[in-house]
Amino acid sequence: MSPFQSQILTLIALSVTILLGSAIATGVEAAVLTVSPIQVHTLTHQQVKGSRALERIKNRPGRTLALLVIANNLFNISGSMVLGGVAHELFMQKEVVHGDLAEFFFNVLFTIAVILLAEILPKAMGNNFSLPIALASSRILLAIERIAMPLLLLLERVLPAITAESELTTNEREIRLLARLGSQKGQIEADEAAMIGKVFELNDLTARDLMVPRVGTPSLPGGATLTSQRDQILASGHEWWVVLGEEVDEVLGVLSREQALEALVEGRGAGLVSGLVGPAQFVPEMIRADRLLTTFRRGDQNSVRVVVDEFGGFVGLVSADAILGVLAGWRRQAPGAHLPV
Repeated sequence: MSPFQSQILTLIALSVTILLGSAIATGVEAAVLTVSPIQVHTLTHQQVKGSRALERIKNRPGRTLALLVIANNLFNISGSMVLGGVAHELFMQKEVVHGDLAEFFFNVLFTIAVILLAEILPKAMGNNFSLPIALASSRILLAIERIAMPLLLLLERVLPAITAESELTTNEREIRLLARLGSQKGQIEADEAAMIGKVFELNDLTARDLMVPRVGTPSLPGGATLTSQRDQILASGHEWWVVLGEEVDEVLGVLSREQALEALVEGRGAGLVSGLVGPAQFVPEMIRADRLLTTFRRGDQNSVRVVVDEFGGFVGLVSADAILGVLAGWRRQAPGAHLPV
């Protein structure tokens, strides 16, 4: 092989090395930036290979990005300078006709190749295949970080922003947007996305907004016999009644339709209504609906709550169905509106 042929092979090998090295640095950088912290957090819990290393990188991305930028510029700037020297020496030889023109066209073609093959294409691939690329390169990036730690520590002193840590946070607006995008992409059902949005509405509603006011609350006198209230119980479609005492705000308890009918069938209708009631659970009228929902637990004897004002006075009745109706999108209760119990 002649020296001229050897120089041509050196030029080709150096060009490929520069393009390949710059493309890898650019593609990995795009992939690491594109992968969301939520994706990484999910993969870590699933114990996917490479996810823990990627999580460490995303927690402190400044170091990794600094390494990738340094590597990319070493290939693009320093590599191109070396390549330019080799190209000039090659094209100035007598074997090359019109060496100046050949060197000019080589520089133009190589610049175009860098833009297309080392910048645009790798960034597009890094964006489209961000997760597999980031996972595959995460361990290698951490190993390079350890080797280059003295340089990184020096850079951190000069540029403190590199030391900034990334926190996994989100807010209501982002969750709503993610749910809507997931629904549009077919990742989650439309009704699921709608329900996620309804969950946040609970924070804006109170028991006062969802309750049946006192004037519309079905009630029974505790001092009356069950038989005397039989027609009212059978004719009414209510599932729960508030049992009242002789005083204005004296709530003795709550009685379900099922309990009342069971007592009538068993022949206990002569007994007082107050003897059949279950204990009432009281909630303040300004309690938020999301907190109100947590008061309903599995095994509860009743699915209603007696609403009281700031003085402890009975002002209405709210059921679990009213809250579930908001979540399901059946209705949004306006203050003072009546809901069936």
